[in-house]
Amino acid sequence: MESMDKYRTYMYGEGEKNTSWRHGEPPGYEVVNKLFEDERTMEWPKGSLEEVVQNAIKTWEMELSHKTNIHDFKTINPQKFKLFVNGRKGLSGEETLELGSYNALLKTSMPEKLQYYKTEKETFESSHEVFRTAFPRGFAWEVLSVYSGPPVIVFKFRHWGYMEGPFKGHAPTGELVEFSGVAILKVDESLRAEEVEIYYDPAELFAGLLKGDAVADDHGDIDAAAAKLQACPFFKGDQLKDGRELQLD
Repeated sequence: MESMDKYRTYMYGEGEKNTSWRHGEPPGYEVVNKLFEDERTMEWPKGSLEEVVQNAIKTWEMELSHKTNIHDFKTINPQKFKLFVNGRKGLSGEETLELGSYNALLKTSMPEKLQYYKTEKETFESSHEVFRTAFPRGFAWEVLSVYSGPPVIVFKFRHWGYMEGPFKGHAPTGELVEFSGVAILKVDESLRAEEVEIYYDPAELFAGLLKGDAVADDHGDIDAAAAKLQACPFFKGDQLKDGRELQLD
């Protein structure tokens, strides 16, 4: 029998026997779980509201990244779900699933020429590959504080990883990249999310990702870019051989 993930539910058991998995089977989170355990700033008591919220969001992210049918989701109410990011128009569950977590969270009204990351040009698959490459050890996530309990849960969070792979023509730095934000989670009587509001500054994320030397632009010399990346002490291509695991949080 497959081992259970201590931070995520709805991956194994009778309730998941008909689940449609993006890669044909439940994901594994061993690598990013280690990063989380080694570098989290808060360790919440078992059964505390903070732990419940933290595990619920980790489970929702797992479902969003790995389940292909919205009706297989156990963490949300598919009929009512809306995701709001930085005050923009809400996305339904189906829209969020189609876009993927990165594209949903990084949408912006900035002019295209000023966009660090162009969501309109990224698919679900390409967006996850971009960040999987930049963070080969995963992109860990933790709850820092919970300010109110259900049915309206307000909490502060932290997201972090190490840029040990390239990002959009920028060489890896090996340095910590992190940002924090606040979220409002409205849940039903079964603790399924009906609305999620997330507020954060994307510049905190991109400040770390764009710090490395620019090795190529859209019209740059690809061979020269590849040579520079291979020479970088932080980028190890063999870290990316297992493309099945997203290892986001």
